[in-house]
Amino acid sequence: MVLHLWNLVSLMLDSLAIAAQTLVGAALGAGRTEDARALARRLTAWSTVFAVVLAAVFAAGQPVVPGFFTTDVSVIDQMQAIWWIFVAIIPVAGVVFALDGVLLGSGDAAFLRNATMACAVVGFLPFIWSALVFDWGVVGIWLGLGVFVCLRMVAVAGRVLSGKWLVTGSDRQLQD
Repeated sequence: MVLHLWNLVSLMLDSLAIAAQTLVGAALGAGRTEDARALARRLTAWSTVFAVVLAAVFAAGQPVVPGFFTTDVSVIDQMQAIWWIFVAIIPVAGVVFALDGVLLGSGDAAFLRNATMACAVVGFLPFIWSALVFDWGVVGIWLGLGVFVCLRMVAVAGRVLSGKWLVTGSDRQLQD
């Protein structure tokens, strides 16, 4: 059930990432790197605020939201076990998804692919294996997702701060 909520939150946060793709792509296509940088900051700030609000709503709803989905006590217990991990990931995801949109809008998909794969191998997979070996269950998987999202935040924030994504349309054509 929490996975369904995570999917809902992800899609909601991705709405700002899609705006970032379009706006950043248009700015860089027109050769306006400073506009693209300002858009990246503004969209990331808005996405972070939106994510913090969502996290606060889910934190406040912790006592009642699981009961909307089921009355099965064992399912509710499983949801409670991972609820705070889910809530903690949301603000981080707000930053990650916004910066994903910035980087996709700039045509930096190759970096995103490589960073995502590296973060999955380093952060997510070890937790999945550990969850199996040490019988951590779904908590271990959600911890792995949290580490994965945090590592992705470091990767995409580092890329955006480096400025390597600020390639204008004419320069991008020369690279390709």
